Amino acid sequence: MGIRLGCIADDFTGATDLANNLVRAGMRVVQTIGVPPADAEQTMDADAVVIALKSRTVPAADAVEASLRALAWLRSMGAEQIYFKYCSTFDSTPAGNIGPVTEALMDALGTDFTIATPAFPDNGRTVFKGHLFVGDVLLSDSGMRHHPLTPMTDSNLVSVLGAQTTRAVGLIDHRVVADGAKAIRARIDALREDGAGMAVVDAVSNDDLLRLGAAVQGLPLVTAGSGLAIGLPANWGFKPSSAAARLPQAGGRRAIVSGSVSVATNRQVLQYLRSGRPAYSVDPLRVAAGEDVVGQALSLADAHLDDGPVLVYSTESPDMVRTVQGRLGAAEAGELVEQTLARIAEGLVERGVRQLVVAGGETSGAVVQALGITGLRIGPQIAPGVPWCAAPLPGGDTLHIALKSGNFGGPDFFTTSFALLDEEAS
Repeated sequence: MGIRLGCIADDFTGATDLANNLVRAGMRVVQTIGVPPADAEQTMDADAVVIALKSRTVPAADAVEASLRALAWLRSMGAEQIYFKYCSTFDSTPAGNIGPVTEALMDALGTDFTIATPAFPDNGRTVFKGHLFVGDVLLSDSGMRHHPLTPMTDSNLVSVLGAQTTRAVGLIDHRVVADGAKAIRARIDALREDGAGMAVVDAVSNDDLLRLGAAVQGLPLVTAGSGLAIGLPANWGFKPSSAAARLPQAGGRRAIVSGSVSVATNRQVLQYLRSGRPAYSVDPLRVAAGEDVVGQALSLADAHLDDGPVLVYSTESPDMVRTVQGRLGAAEAGELVEQTLARIAEGLVERGVRQLVVAGGETSGAVVQALGITGLRIGPQIAPGVPWCAAPLPGGDTLHIALKSGNFGGPDFFTTSFALLDEEAS
């Protein structure tokens, strides 16, 4: 039997975020790193497959090409519905990549309509009157306005998506959503008749997402953040079950690698530092100057790994990020930090780290690729949107890894994330 739901995520942390919600709703989920080889279908044992791409900030044409390859593989596996997953803060630029990828997937699937909602109420992302809120503030007033690669300065998602697409974009507002699946489907029909090809959908609660999930049953393509995932598994009869999240028992040393510059991750780093635990700060200017930052970080790890988690981070204020970008260039600075942290992560795993937290989407992508991880089994949730995962390593060991979106998790995330694995083992 083919997989039920085939998912394409535009970054690695977003992929685990989506997979986490599907697992909590009862689906067995496998996350692949990139498009699997053709013969992988013979060993795939899952109800849903999430293909993690690193396509959020690449040129739009490259994002489209990668997404279409993922779609082709998922269709070859018999996927009954396709889910294009992007960030709950709708990270994109006027050129894409959300709009161009959505249109390419629609064309390939031969469908004339889809929906879009990044809403994830459990993490404070809600959509009202087409406007995206982060907590109690509009997206444009949140820390995302300072994002180094995708600064979000417009909260009106109908406007943002419309600027990226050739299709007309409509709105399904909260009053329609509150009336249930039948009302949502009627609004979709009306928008189609008016010539719209996409619609931003309001959602301010999980109940809204559950109603929307029922309404889009049978739609060839849905696009959303990870929140909508709670409303889809029931369309195939799945129910929440802890068995879907079971992982092998964890062991080994522990470490945290953080490359996110988000407000949430800054707070997590600060709380960790205040706890007095060992940490090493990666300065991109020192890396660019040729210092052996990787060696220095691993030397600190050698001295402290036996005593508990070690943090390696490159997390700075918006002003400092702008200073570094001004000297090195935005893309160059990001790539330098990602590759440095990836090399450090390799060294940590070589030193016996088998429980690893990685913060930041781009950093997670670089780390996973450097470690040669090709697939993840999704396990229990640490915090909304962040599960522990298990990945096989060469030689037979298992790496437990958590790929955390920069915006997710409370201030104590770094200091408490490993406790869940201890609970699972007891």
